[in-house]
Formats: sequence, structure tokens, C-alpha cells
Amino acid sequence: MTKPNSRAHRRPPSATARAALVDLPGSGCALPVPEIPERPGEVEWTRADVARWEELWRSPQAVMWDDTVRGTVALLLVYESAILAGSASAWMAQEARYAGEALGLTPKALAALGWRIVDEAQE
Repeated sequence: MTKPNSRAHRRPPSATARAALVDLPGSGCALPVPEIPERPGEVEWTRADVARWEELWRSPQAVMWDDTVRGTVALLLVYESAILAGSASAWMAQEARYAGEALGLTPKALAALGWRIVDEAQE
């Protein structure tokens, strides 16, 4: 006997659940890239950081962001830099993962947010 909440008793996703997906343009976001925030102290952003900032703000996911995520994107840059330099701690790697998920940058996060990237030519 199956439990009442098992998969055997679940209905397949309805058409309305599928229709609730938000299509993100595969070509990316065409909105202006916001200014990168100042770093505290005398720390400057590297050219790689600035390029990554622009890359993230041109991503398909960026069409769903507003200026309130600037801090999250900036923190992701700091965490990614530390990870790539080999100086990140375990908590920084964990926070980078959380930031990436909050921004919809992983396939799992895209699905959880109800977003999908589509090629405009195929529509």
C-alpha cells in the first residue's frame, strides 16, 4: 500500500503549472549594466571582476533582476574570486552557491524559480 503523499498519488503537472514558466531570452539581457558598487577600503575590482559583472548582467537571468540584487551579484564576484584564487573557506564556497541559486544561475535554481532560457529563433 502506498502512502497518501507518495508519487503514486500525485497528479501530473497541469497545463497551468507549465504555463507559469517564465521564458528568458537566450540572447541575454539588453538592459543597461548597472554601476559596479565600490568596495570598502582600498580594495579595487580587477578587470576580471568587472568583466564577470558585465557578463552576469548580460545573462538571460538578469532580465528578472532589479537593482536590489546588485549586492548579491557583487558578493558572488568576491566569493568566485576567492574560490578561483584558492583562498576561499568552505563557508565562502557555500555562500557562492547560495548566491548563484538566488540569482537563478544554476539549472536547479532556474527550475525552482520557474524560469527557462529559450532561443528566440525557435519560438
